[in-house]
Amino acid sequence: MTAPAPLRHAEHVMGTVFSFTVRDPTPEIGEALRRAVERLHRIDRVFSTYRPDSDISRLGRGELTPAECDPEVAEVLERCREVTAETDGWFSDRPGGVLDPSGWVKGWAVEEASRLLRAAGSDRHSVGGGGDIQTCGGPWRIGVAHPLHPGELIAVVAGHDLAVATSGTAERGPHILDPHTGRPATGLASLTLVGRRLARTDAWATAAFAMGPQRALAWAARHPQVEALAVLPDGSTRHTPGLRRHLATG
Repeated sequence: MTAPAPLRHAEHVMGTVFSFTVRDPTPEIGEALRRAVERLHRIDRVFSTYRPDSDISRLGRGELTPAECDPEVAEVLERCREVTAETDGWFSDRPGGVLDPSGWVKGWAVEEASRLLRAAGSDRHSVGGGGDIQTCGGPWRIGVAHPLHPGELIAVVAGHDLAVATSGTAERGPHILDPHTGRPATGLASLTLVGRRLARTDAWATAAFAMGPQRALAWAARHPQVEALAVLPDGSTRHTPGLRRHLATG
């Protein structure tokens, strides 16, 4: 029997493109994909810092109290506080003094979409958003873009049930701030973390990028949940010892 063709979908939301590939499509999975897309748009309505009517924008301006916001706002801000503690203060939901939990929200949104697909019975899918990806099942091959040479890959990650998150300057320039100085972090061209669940992996990647290469790799080496690949501004690379087991060999 011929296997069904993968179900693919791209959704423009949250200022980027979210891409879905489902290798085990069924009618139930198709409905779950619709719900996942709705979930992404709802997260955007609540958390977008570009929408003046979002709860997070109104909270930042003092027009709402946390209790008056969508209940998920308090949950997200609590997760941000946890990541700040986990990264020794290198993650902030107030970059530049402005309330902005985007460093958690995008990866969490991808993970939420994947959760809905899993709940509907899919165990072979990938969901990506803004260059970061959550996979379920596998095997999958995930290209890591070269931050200094557009269109080229600097590595290919392969495996099952992976979360891959990259922070860097290639797409948006030096936009990640050092939370201790308020100035853009410039010690790295990109920092990729490979973990299992994207929300934390993505938030940790933002924090690790702000740390700079030496501190970031030392931090990642202490955390068995992730491996790291750092690309320096001169194009040289550094990585944690365990990264090799995630790299494609052919």
